[in-house]
Amino acid sequence: MPSPAATPPRKENLLLNLACTVAAPAIILSKLSDRLGARNALLVALAFPLAYGIYDLIKRRNFNFIAALGFTSTLATGGLGLLRLDPFWFAVKEAAVPTLIGLTVLVSQWTKKPLVRTMMFNDQVINVPKVEEALDRRDQRPAFRELLKTSSWLLAGSFALSAVLNFVLARIIITAMPETPLFNEQLGRLTWVSYIVIMVPSMAVMIYALWRLFKGLQVLTGLTLDEILHQPAEKK
Repeated sequence: MPSPAATPPRKENLLLNLACTVAAPAIILSKLSDRLGARNALLVALAFPLAYGIYDLIKRRNFNFIAALGFTSTLATGGLGLLRLDPFWFAVKEAAVPTLIGLTVLVSQWTKKPLVRTMMFNDQVINVPKVEEALDRRDQRPAFRELLKTSSWLLAGSFALSAVLNFVLARIIITAMPETPLFNEQLGRLTWVSYIVIMVPSMAVMIYALWRLFKGLQVLTGLTLDEILHQPAEKK
């Protein structure tokens, strides 16, 4: 009797993610610092993304390195704030997370499980068995590995761009010392402004990387885009 297929991880609730990691912290830091006090407002604001990270891990049971870095970044923000360090270190912290992700993407090329496979060439988006069967049939495995390397560099480039923008934006916005209402207001502004300013150009690079990957797969496998993409099961 064949073993049942592994249950795929549940999809993340994007609206809940944005509410807990962007909207709630930004509102609390910007509007409630005077009422709660600068330190208490910072702790309450950081509790939302931390609680969401734990909830999502338990709910979806899908731990990954990038999620762990985001969780650590939130803790670091709280730690830097409580230690009342110079605003410069917040800019360093903002740049450190995407830098570490980008470096991990590059280094993982020489491991058995390149991170680009998890982020771009995965069975939630691509019909992996069909693509790999076509690659083997046409003897295109070496060319496919080169395609993944190119995709890894482009993906790492999107995180490098994010790191630079994070640092510059943090240096421009955060000028006040921690544990002051003004610092909390600036941190709240950084939370939502960075989501817009940084996400758009970084996503543009990532979309270009995906486009290059799909075009390359079409050439190497002889499959159409519809055949490459994972099609949802038809309802009976």
